[in-house]
Amino acid sequence: MTTWTNDELDRVGGAEELRIASLRKSGTLGGWRTIWVVRDGADIYVRSVNGPGSDWYRGTRARQEGRIRAGGVEKNVSFVDVDPSLNDRVDAAYRGKYGSYADHIIKAITSPEANSTTMRLEPLA
Repeated sequence: MTTWTNDELDRVGGAEELRIASLRKSGTLGGWRTIWVVRDGADIYVRSVNGPGSDWYRGTRARQEGRIRAGGVEKNVSFVDVDPSLNDRVDAAYRGKYGSYADHIIKAITSPEANSTTMRLEPLA
């Protein structure tokens, strides 16, 4: 398994936004979307503020691989579904990083619908 370098963790985790594109069944990349990203320790997490109905999130279900760009890092990744018990930690990371945004935005990204889409990004070789 490939892991993030400390520099990549700092740069991706510290980026305000992340660009994400999922790999289609055909093997081509889908369209790029801009989303929020958080770091918790040595892990990078993303989730869909609009829940599982979001186009970009549904795209991650096809091959569970894609590409990300953030903080000057561009990398192929796998999208790994997480155990729901991690959602409290990921919620705290979102609140800590984006807490200056309006309350309704933070409530949306930490809602049960958004939590159901939490994925850990793992770099691919």
